[in-house]
Amino acid sequence: MTTVQEILNEKGHDLYRIGPDHSVLDALRLMAEQEVGALPVVDGERLVGLISERDYARKVILLDRSSSDTRVRDIMMTRVPCVSPTRTVEECMALMTDKRVRHLPVLQDGHLVGLVSIGDLVKSIIDEQQFIISQLELYIAS
Repeated sequence: MTTVQEILNEKGHDLYRIGPDHSVLDALRLMAEQEVGALPVVDGERLVGLISERDYARKVILLDRSSSDTRVRDIMMTRVPCVSPTRTVEECMALMTDKRVRHLPVLQDGHLVGLVSIGDLVKSIIDEQQFIISQLELYIAS
């Protein structure tokens, strides 16, 4: 079974983050520049939340708030489910389904070391299935 660490090794170790006192507009700009759908919110080295495009849509746009005047802390999710690098893809999928989230911060010894998305997990599952299929095809052909 593929682990979160293997996914992080494959996708790279770039980790974009934002502080809770930044504007939502700053967060949106960073998400757009880096082509990501969510950002861990950190205060110093401590994970304090997660902000996503979904938070923006539901807590800024639908409430007719200003993204330049609204702080990240005002709309971020604060009860963020996290995983360790040793968790499997299947465990992460179950957690995401249960908690209805699309991103999971990865903590190792209390330190933020990555972020996995539902897309990362689906890609991993597809890659694993394609490998199994190719192995079965080789077995059948021999």
